[in-house]
Amino acid sequence: MNNSERKQLLNQIHDEIVKTIDQIKEYKQAAGPIAPENAIGRLSRMDAINNKSVLEAALRKSEEKLTALEYLVGKIDEKDFGMCARCGSEIPFPRLLFMPQSPYCVNCAS
Repeated sequence: MNNSERKQLLNQIHDEIVKTIDQIKEYKQAAGPIAPENAIGRLSRMDAINNKSVLEAALRKSEEKLTALEYLVGKIDEKDFGMCARCGSEIPFPRLLFMPQSPYCVNCAS
């Protein structure tokens, strides 16, 4: 990976960090406690609880992604950055741009 690609990737990572932080804020607001209201029916309440579980799972996933992206910022200048953690081959640059937090090439990720 050359310096131009490295700079482009770093910008992409920073953009993803900003998006992920915004997403986490939205998930935290939406996944608040469900108040036991009289107006909500039993099935509607069950739906609300189910939706809350889905939002909490998405929140955990986003928090994991943010941790991985922040970790990458410190590792981008290392010489083995962009190498697959499983097979050791170079991860194609378009894959790094699309999913920078993935430590695997396409073949090893599937």
